[in-house]
Amino acid sequence: MSSVRTGSSPELARAAEVLRRKRVVVLTGAGISTESGIPDYRGPDGPRRRSPPIQYRDFVASEATRARYWARSAIGWPHFSHARPNAGHATVARLERAGAVTGIITQNVDRLHQAAGSHQVIELHGALAEVVCMQCGLIEDRDDLQERLLAMNPGWHPEQYAIAPDGDADLPDVVLFGENVPKARVEQAFAVVDAADALLVAGSSLAVFSGYRFVDRATRLGIPIVVANVGPTRADSQASVRLQEKLGSVLPALADLILEGER
Repeated sequence: MSSVRTGSSPELARAAEVLRRKRVVVLTGAGISTESGIPDYRGPDGPRRRSPPIQYRDFVASEATRARYWARSAIGWPHFSHARPNAGHATVARLERAGAVTGIITQNVDRLHQAAGSHQVIELHGALAEVVCMQCGLIEDRDDLQERLLAMNPGWHPEQYAIAPDGDADLPDVVLFGENVPKARVEQAFAVVDAADALLVAGSSLAVFSGYRFVDRATRLGIPIVVANVGPTRADSQASVRLQEKLGSVLPALADLILEGER
């Protein structure tokens, strides 16, 4: 494995060589959205920024935990919902339009890939844009829910508080920590990896098996892997090339090299 921190042309060229003229699947994590103003859990400052995320088993078992979760949800949503795609998201969409990217598997719940124009997106952990009732299955728009939350708590101003990485929206349509990703969704993502010629990991430490399983799958299939992430990842030893720059800089440069070589 080779690594780079400052964008050396040889390393970018090597990464482009690995990905060029291949069906590339992109696996993204929180690191691709930090430049949109959404903090991550495991970046350089992530673990020190916040309390631990609420676990699924606690959410289901405790009414007090659900109330606390809804409060944190109301705090995070205004900022989270106004986040916009950055250059990293735009580059993934550009590569998809060019036919270089055949699928996107994201661990994020922000829908910034779709906002940037991507279509072939599998949301491993769901999305915060809708909330599903755990009893009747009714789907409600998250903005509508926010209005109800604030109406029930007059005089409270959630904008005064800090945002959490996932917006902490009450999630029934999002996979919580400790909850399993639906099997059908995992199988769909595996099928996308199986049909690919290369895997690009962008902005994930892969500390959680939910995302790492696809790197493991690619390794067992002999599919080359490029990892672009600031900080160490679980897949560093499995990567053909390792890039450690901010994705808003390195992904556009990488895309230029990939697409230039295909002309």
